[in-house]
Amino acid sequence: MEILIKASQFILSLSFLIVLHELGHFIPAKLFKTRVEKFYLFFDYKFSLLKKKIGETEYGIGWIPLGGYVKISGMIDESMDTEHLDKPAEPWEFRSKPAWQRLIIMLGGVIVNFILGILIYIMITFVWGVDTIKPNDVKYGFAVNETFKEYGFEEGDKITKFNGVEPLDVTDVNKHMFLRGVNSLEVIHPNGATETINLPENIGEIMWENGVMEPFNVRTLPIIALVAEGSAAEKAGVLEGDKILSINDKPITFWHEFTNEVVTSKGNVKLTVKRGEETKSLTVTPSDKRKVGVAPDPVSSVNIQHKDYSFGESIVKGNSLAIWTLKDYINQFKYVFTKKGATSIGGFIAIGKIFPSTWSWKAFWSITAFLSIMLGFMNLLPIPALDGGHVVFTLYEMITGRKPNDKFLEYAQMTGFILLIALLLLANGNDIVKLFS
Repeated sequence: MEILIKASQFILSLSFLIVLHELGHFIPAKLFKTRVEKFYLFFDYKFSLLKKKIGETEYGIGWIPLGGYVKISGMIDESMDTEHLDKPAEPWEFRSKPAWQRLIIMLGGVIVNFILGILIYIMITFVWGVDTIKPNDVKYGFAVNETFKEYGFEEGDKITKFNGVEPLDVTDVNKHMFLRGVNSLEVIHPNGATETINLPENIGEIMWENGVMEPFNVRTLPIIALVAEGSAAEKAGVLEGDKILSINDKPITFWHEFTNEVVTSKGNVKLTVKRGEETKSLTVTPSDKRKVGVAPDPVSSVNIQHKDYSFGESIVKGNSLAIWTLKDYINQFKYVFTKKGATSIGGFIAIGKIFPSTWSWKAFWSITAFLSIMLGFMNLLPIPALDGGHVVFTLYEMITGRKPNDKFLEYAQMTGFILLIALLLLANGNDIVKLFS
């Protein structure tokens, strides 16, 4: 059922984004009296699931869920239809339109992606408001990765400032170090002393190379709030509400101590839990990946500050969220070109896993907004076969006054298409490998 819910959200979000992106091309093409032969959700190689011709355009749903497209007459696109090149240009063809009109048609999808992302973030802010956690709202401080203890951080530190400024949400510390150039943290140690700790300028690269993407985690009490159905913990008799007192006879105070012991130990683990007034000993057999199927209630260890926004305030806040989403995505994109980045690229399975296992409209729209911004940026990359590649060639024509040769455009499109297929195979291949590793 969880997989079905995730898949349903993913397909709904993807379909929504594809249709609106293609409308971004379709509408200006129609406005400039350019013929659109096909408008498809998903690809229809050999056959379609549904199709209907209205006027000069065939609308349909393909059977390959890898995207969608509009086929514009007189344009060298992913269909690789080049028959028109041997004939004189017709007035209703893409190639006969002025360069500025072709530029608008090609940018239409990307513009829709960015505008859509902004509008969704505005809607989310207006409907649900924003939750934040201030430095003083983290009751038990942060658990610190061993690598970061070398810089002077201590278990239970309370982080108060990023680069000398109090953050809007202190739990964003990992993201800000990785993507936003934060290399100075002010902390209050458990003994009450305040210290400013400076980090290397390339702290993001250090986090990436060492696989320490979350060096700081809010310390949570070891009270079990969720036991997964069919999990090792359920089979062992663990119940929601149990408080873990020790694991393998090692007393624990916080949740991360429990998870660390599960991961680093071998074989079965012995739990001592408090259930009401009773103390019970339970033996749990973790999975091959050292999972036991339990989760804490993180909200119990923080005070969440909620703020509602008027519609006018939501416009400002929503724009800010969209801009920072784009900036963060661009900043993390550089890691794709590292050796580790090639194996970290994810495909459809990775994207599908982002969605929660229970239906949440807030989560659905938040992820959809992120994906819309991401797709807008990816489509702007100057790769032939993507919108950005067409934009580059059109800008070249506008600047130099010389249109690239049709044969060159055909070969460029073919090269770009092969590159995209290779990336698609790499990303989804990584997903499959991770399923079995």
